[in-house]
This record gives sequence, C-alpha cells and structure tokens, in this order.
Amino acid sequence: MTVDAWAQHPTARFLAHEMFDSLRRWTGAIPAGDIPVKTTLAAMDAAGVDHALLSAWCAPEGVLISNDEVAGWVAEAPDRFSGIASVDLRRPMEAVRELRRCVRDQGFKALRVLPWLWEVPPTDARFYPLYAACVDLGIPFCTQVGHTGPLRPSETGRPIPYIDRIALDFPELTIVCGHVGYPWTEEMIAVARKHPGVVIDTSAYTTKRLPPELVSYLKTRSGRRKVLFGTNFPMIFPEHALAGLDELGLDDETRALYLDGNARRVFALPES
Repeated sequence: MTVDAWAQHPTARFLAHEMFDSLRRWTGAIPAGDIPVKTTLAAMDAAGVDHALLSAWCAPEGVLISNDEVAGWVAEAPDRFSGIASVDLRRPMEAVRELRRCVRDQGFKALRVLPWLWEVPPTDARFYPLYAACVDLGIPFCTQVGHTGPLRPSETGRPIPYIDRIALDFPELTIVCGHVGYPWTEEMIAVARKHPGVVIDTSAYTTKRLPPELVSYLKTRSGRRKVLFGTNFPMIFPEHALAGLDELGLDDETRALYLDGNARRVFALPES
C-alpha cells in the first residue's frame, strides 16, 4: 500500500505558470493543458499508489488550483484522493474561515501554504492565525523546505531558523516539511529529531536522488516514523519517483511506514 503525501491534479492555468519554466527545462516532461482525472489515476495505478493527497494552490496573483476544484476531484474518487487546502495569506481571517470550511464541510485533511510563493518566511505574523487554526482543527500544516525549484527565491525554505521557531511556538502543531530540505537536509533532520510534530516528505525527489543523510535517518528507530513518501505529481510521476526503492535496503516495517503508515497517521486517513 502506498500514499502520496504531496500531489496535484493540475489545472491548465497551474501548468502554464511562468514560475515553472525552470522545471520544464529540467524535466522536459511536465504536461500542459487540462488533464482528466483518469490521467492522474492512471499514473497512480502504474506505480501502485493507492491514495494521493491533492493540494490546492492559492497564489498572490490568483487561484491556480481552487479548493472547490480539489473537492470536486475528491468527490469523483473518494477512495483514491483526499484534499489539502490552500488559502490567501494576505487576508488572515478570511483564510482561517476558508480553512475551516474546507475541513469541516469538505473533509480536507491539511493546509498547505508555500512561503516562497508569497516571498515571506513562514514565521511571518500572517501565518500564525493559520497555525492556531490547524491545531484547533486537528490537522497538519504542510509546507516546503529547501531550495525553490520554481523561479522564486529560496531563502524562505530554511528549516533553521523558520521551522524550528514555528515548532517552538506551536508544539501541538504537526508540520509536514516537503521536498526534503536540500541543501539544508541536515538542518531539516535535526529539526525533525528535536520536535515530535515535525515530519519530512520526499516530494520533488526521486528515490535515486534522495540525499544519503535522509536515507540514513529513515533507517533509524525514530526516523522511520518521520519520513513520508511524496511525488509532487505531475512534476514527477509516481512510477519514476519510486524507481530504485528496493536498493535503499529498508526493512519491511520501515518500508511500510515510509510508503503508507506514516501518511495515514499524520493525515488521519483510514487504515489500508
């Protein structure tokens, strides 16, 4: 069983955004135009991915993937998809109300806000009402750590001081740190070791490109419960992301937690 902790079912306006020009240049494989849900499901099936957390995208220039669009796709395949909300950071109270609507009315499992998209660090005061709301709703806050692949500044992705500070201020908050934190992966692992609520997802990295220090952490007694598989589909397809998994040398328990169990615990998904 496999859960993808970070995926998008993309809209045409999301795929066409200029900030992804760098990813198109690197991969040469990002699709374009409107994509039917069956295409995303087929990509999951090809890799044996049972469930994907689909993220909405609200950006300063407008909504690229709306919460209601995500809710519609989840309704088409509720056994295969769960929703992750996105909100307008510039309007904190409206953002809190929208988050509550998504969780309470539509069953969304988490909030994701990308600091680099807004070009402010995740310790900016506008984030704090959202962190409190996540704790109140019992959901994780998902974000990006490490350098920024899209054409935006990278400094906001530093685990230290930013994730460390948030975890100190909100010890009850679960923080899902996507994209492994490279080139600050050691910082990211240190923060995950320090704070019980901080976990790491491997989205945007194929298995063969995972930093050795993260693989070593994944094999430790505590680390095996702290790392979640993710793809960042459609930037990386699940089959490509999982290629070479056997070569990591994970024992059966660690492999099951990495691919499935940790995500089901963190996002309160039904047991497989």
